[in-house]
Amino acid sequence: MFTGIIEERGNVKKVISGAEWGQIVIGASTVLEGSRIGDSIAVNGVCLTVTSMNDSSFTADVMAETMRRTNLGRLKLGDGVNLERAMSADGRFGGHIVSGHIDGTGVVADMKREGNAVWVTVEAPKEILRLIIEKGSITIDGISLTVAAVDGRSFQVSVIPHTGEETTLLSKKAGDMVNLENDVVGKYIEKLMNEPKKETSGSSLTLEFLKENGF
Repeated sequence: MFTGIIEERGNVKKVISGAEWGQIVIGASTVLEGSRIGDSIAVNGVCLTVTSMNDSSFTADVMAETMRRTNLGRLKLGDGVNLERAMSADGRFGGHIVSGHIDGTGVVADMKREGNAVWVTVEAPKEILRLIIEKGSITIDGISLTVAAVDGRSFQVSVIPHTGEETTLLSKKAGDMVNLENDVVGKYIEKLMNEPKKETSGSSLTLEFLKENGF
């Protein structure tokens, strides 16, 4: 589990691509502290497993499903990425519940400065937008952000200077793809609400029966 609070910006040192798989080497420092082979590190919000590491980088495999659903397949040598280690049990919960399992991608549509903040508009598919609510949480490339507005085509977040400096978001431009993860609470609620109701087996007590008998 992650929080969406980015610990550092890493950089892509190597990309190995296969027909349906990939492998990336990420240069980093902070997220390597205390990490071991087999640990999880979120790269642009994608939970990846460390397969090897040294003092200045780590390597992770990227499977076909991840290539299809995220922007990791588009990474190039030198690209910046947002990094976060899995949350420790005694850590502070500064963001929101982030699983590192991307729901899909969106496209940066516009950026507009207002005072010390920047409004970022992201266009997204309807299946993602339906689970976004104003003042709710959304994860963009691993960054926990609060939704300021949402409509049928896009949503907006307001990025403060600290977030802009510590992440890659404001280095994006119109047309760039970003990874999106909906708030997990909304996904579970939708699943439960759409589950077909099961009738109680062996019971003849119904609303119609009660009406017919004067209740």
